[in-house]
Amino acid sequence: MSSVLILFALVLAAEPAPLQAGAATSNITPELGTLVVGGFAPYPAEHVHDELYARCLVLDDGQTRLALVVCDLLGLHRSVSVEARRLIQEATGIPPEHVLISATHTHSAGTALGKSRYVNEQVLDDYQRFVARRIADGVRRAVNLLRPAKIAFAAIDVPEHVHNRRWRMREGSVPPNPFGKIDQVRTNPPVASPDLIEPAGPVDPAVSILALREPGGRLISVYCAYSLHYVGGTGPAHISADYYGIFCETLKRLQPDADSDPPFVAMLANGVSGDINNIDRRHAQPSRQRYQQMREVAEDLAQKVNGALAKLSWRDRAPLGARMGEPQIAWRTIEPDLLTWAADVEARAPKVPDGNIPVGAKWATTQEFVQPLSYAGRVQMLAQALEPARVPLQALRIGDVLVGTSPCETFAEIGLEFKRRSPLPHAFLVSLAHGYIGYLPTPRHFELGGYETWPGTNSLEPQASVEMLDTLLEMAAEMAPQPGEATAQK
Repeated sequence: MSSVLILFALVLAAEPAPLQAGAATSNITPELGTLVVGGFAPYPAEHVHDELYARCLVLDDGQTRLALVVCDLLGLHRSVSVEARRLIQEATGIPPEHVLISATHTHSAGTALGKSRYVNEQVLDDYQRFVARRIADGVRRAVNLLRPAKIAFAAIDVPEHVHNRRWRMREGSVPPNPFGKIDQVRTNPPVASPDLIEPAGPVDPAVSILALREPGGRLISVYCAYSLHYVGGTGPAHISADYYGIFCETLKRLQPDADSDPPFVAMLANGVSGDINNIDRRHAQPSRQRYQQMREVAEDLAQKVNGALAKLSWRDRAPLGARMGEPQIAWRTIEPDLLTWAADVEARAPKVPDGNIPVGAKWATTQEFVQPLSYAGRVQMLAQALEPARVPLQALRIGDVLVGTSPCETFAEIGLEFKRRSPLPHAFLVSLAHGYIGYLPTPRHFELGGYETWPGTNSLEPQASVEMLDTLLEMAAEMAPQPGEATAQK
């Protein structure tokens, strides 16, 4: 073989193959009677307003396959992700570290968290096994639908729906927390209160958009991430995917070939919304009907994303990569005086025979004791967690896009720092991935206090966000483009 032919062969070998993509959905709606989580006292579901799904996307660059899955769940225990990825590898050969599974954080879904949030391993219950199997089925079907694809990325700002919910307040206006202490900030203070001073942190207004289409132009899937907590406003004891599900259905309906086969799959992951919600605390809000506000948010978001799709620059190659690790991080320390407080609460909390049992509690109680009894149970369970938390972290490279993950309800400033420090041109974080380990504030917020920092809603030690972000960026650096590497081609 001539030197010219050898050189040509080496160039072809170094160049990523044309991309393929496939997408599918799996229904994960639980049975009526399943406990709906999201509040302090889970209650049995009585009606399904809209179905819940695991939405799945598979990418293949000729050498590497990645799967991205978004589930209509408040969160899922680490063990659910482990089992789902085991089943995926068994059925498709995709390595577990190449599969990203996250929850949207809808507050009107069945629970896939199991009996305890403060253990690394647990035996799956019936619904958790069902969810794991349906995730694996969805990925397998997406593999079946792999076909040539072009890819594009965009980020657009949609700031009108995101507001930091943690507020600095005038001195003397913050009520005691469940532990009898006064915080420097208040989460979800009264709207239009004269005691509001300023938000305690930033927001991330960006919608990150990863779009796949067939060479002829028909969309295969659009994977988005937006840093907005659930919107809420459902009917009584309703199952609902919240605005995430409405967004997906609306974006699909906006496509000219929405009814074509294979179906287009829209996906909306939770970005970094641990301290963000949809309520502008500065101004009084008009009253709305059930589902009205989530529909307004979802439809506006879908319209803006759809408008951005028309302006994308498409490419047919995108080298893929994945890294995953599970650093061991200490659980939140529970001091002896907190255990004394918990024992006192349990001694005083009445037992109600037919009520809903608060999260972490051992029995149902009267309304005024629901929150303190829940925290009494949580801090006792945290105190019994002897081994460190195994914290699943993952970094995916998709062309010149970096996707990082966190198993927590992650604060917006963490995601913004991830973007600033990314070794790739485009980056975003996906929260509630591969687990559910409470809120993730930055260290400075522990001095401020507030709901997201309380032991029981926060589960990891105060420096956890620093260690997790450094670990993610170390993994990302291993996949950074080398000098002279072409990350994609038109």
